[in-house]
Amino acid sequence: MRTLRFLLQKEFKQIFRDKAILRIIFLVPIVQLLVLPWAADYEMKNINITVIDHDHSPYSRQLISKITASGYFILQNYTASYKEALIDIEKDKADIVLEIPASFQKNLITKNEAKLFIAVNAINGVKANLGGAYVSSIIQNFNQQVRMQWIQMPRFSPQLNIEVVPSNWYNPQMNYKYFMVPGILVILVTMIGSFLASLNIVREKEIGTVEQINVTPIRKYQFILGKLIPFWILGLIVLAIGLGISRFFYGIISAGSLWVVFGFAAVYLLAVLGLGLLISTYTVTQQQAMLISFFLLMVFILLGGLFTSIDSMPHWAQLVTRADPVSYFIEVMRMVILKGSGWADIKNQLLIVLGFAILLNGWAVVNYRKRY
Repeated sequence: MRTLRFLLQKEFKQIFRDKAILRIIFLVPIVQLLVLPWAADYEMKNINITVIDHDHSPYSRQLISKITASGYFILQNYTASYKEALIDIEKDKADIVLEIPASFQKNLITKNEAKLFIAVNAINGVKANLGGAYVSSIIQNFNQQVRMQWIQMPRFSPQLNIEVVPSNWYNPQMNYKYFMVPGILVILVTMIGSFLASLNIVREKEIGTVEQINVTPIRKYQFILGKLIPFWILGLIVLAIGLGISRFFYGIISAGSLWVVFGFAAVYLLAVLGLGLLISTYTVTQQQAMLISFFLLMVFILLGGLFTSIDSMPHWAQLVTRADPVSYFIEVMRMVILKGSGWADIKNQLLIVLGFAILLNGWAVVNYRKRY
């Protein structure tokens, strides 16, 4: 224990002596947490739309006004032909083209139906899908509004009226930051745990201190714990800072116990620190460790459910996410912070991440002993 205490003192002094590492550990996560939630927005706004109105009727003008007043669309151009509107899409000035036929109002009144043409710029698939869905929803709402005006309301109306009253649970205001910030916090903690831990250990190889340690009475498990415990503590500190920023800047108050969050994070950090240690046993330079860590981190982020729902992924990708520890922590963070889940609700995720921690650390220690 005395040897381990000296190693921990040495590691903390070495970390706090390096100003660059301090900036990476504390300043970079704070800046990212203040910037990324504003950029990672699921809600599409300022969608440019070009309208071709061949009808010029009161109904067509009402429809155009309803679309532009929704707050999602900007009327980029008002043209007379589809050929001119297509030029706006080709020049990337318009995202959607709406063409209203000449007999729009007449057909709607006499034939009880009317057709509209919508062309969507699908280079940006997410923007195209959401923009097209927004337009279709507005048109459907306009259609219901027009039909309600036609209905004669006798004492007993033959028209069946169904009123839908939605109730949004866990995120009543539908604020996407409540959904994104917990996930971004997981990524920041992961970077501290795996990325910096692997670089720190490989650095000992580059400067040759590993060989010196091998001829000292220091046991290998003491050396490993001395390297990992500081980043385990710093990871929890970064999580605490991130939760504080989430509360004071975004108004996110955890619905569940923070002890659950920190308890799961403590086990999760053991897993990602084990990953960092494993990477360090297979690399001999910091550049190699950095490239491998960056590659794995990108895979973990893309398959972790931060930006894309895991349920919407192909079946094979969903199977791959089961080997992604980041996906479990993101799920737990959202469950605890938004839903108020407790230990009983996250026990499966906790056991799986604990299994990752045992597997990765055990593998790393065995491989470390084998090669040195």
